[in-house]
Amino acid sequence: MTPFWYAFVLTAFAGLSTGIGSLIAFLSKKTNPSFLSLSLGFSTGVMIYISLVEFLPQAKNTLSLQMGLFKGQWFAVLAFFTGIATIWLIDSLIPSSENPHEPKTIEEMQIPVTNRSLQRIGLLTAISISIHNFPEGLATFASALQRPSLGISIAVAIALHNIPEGIAVSVPIWFATGSKRKAFLWSFLSGLTELIGALLGYVFLKTFMNGPMEGILLAFVAGIMVFISLDELLPTAEKFGKHHLAISGVIAGMAIMAITMLVLNPGI
Repeated sequence: MTPFWYAFVLTAFAGLSTGIGSLIAFLSKKTNPSFLSLSLGFSTGVMIYISLVEFLPQAKNTLSLQMGLFKGQWFAVLAFFTGIATIWLIDSLIPSSENPHEPKTIEEMQIPVTNRSLQRIGLLTAISISIHNFPEGLATFASALQRPSLGISIAVAIALHNIPEGIAVSVPIWFATGSKRKAFLWSFLSGLTELIGALLGYVFLKTFMNGPMEGILLAFVAGIMVFISLDELLPTAEKFGKHHLAISGVIAGMAIMAITMLVLNPGI
């Protein structure tokens, strides 16, 4: 499998995991808070560790070789915080009431309201997730393309992150329309935009891809993943479970990634 298709398949798996969220919502009467808390905490640990230990240092090294030590270090840091600013701006443009990253349990979304209101909530959530998934798709795709050995870990972390989003889309639409098919379709389509974001980013960046751009992209992706981890994954993990359970997931994610990187790259 070529690097492009490898990255494409992993990004598709991560993005379309919103459909898994739909299936969980259809089969479950209530949320499993311990599972969500531990898995989201684990995703947080994976993404933060890779971002700060692997991607950002590599970006600094790449840019320093291309531009010189002083300029390279500054460009890497600037690209890192530009990634944070980009995802923060997207989040800030979405009202908190419609933001899919304001976590809700299945039980909370079953509180009786009008069908029209429920459908509106579900559709707006789907649109919000679609917009938000563009940079996430780019982050997953670029990570798998640049570091195939770590691509699976990033894809799994993003996939776990997308499962609650699938629940947030499908439950309101299901209760409003009575159609599981419509609910699943909207959830599936919202995850599909992660692939679209990845491909659009790839087409744009391919034209300019060179040594400096590769370093800038790595730092940019690291910034996106750190923001997602601290602003979305960890707070959601904290809400769904006890504090120590979420932190245990974070530590486990970091430890597993540290061991994995040592095994895959023993010379680093």
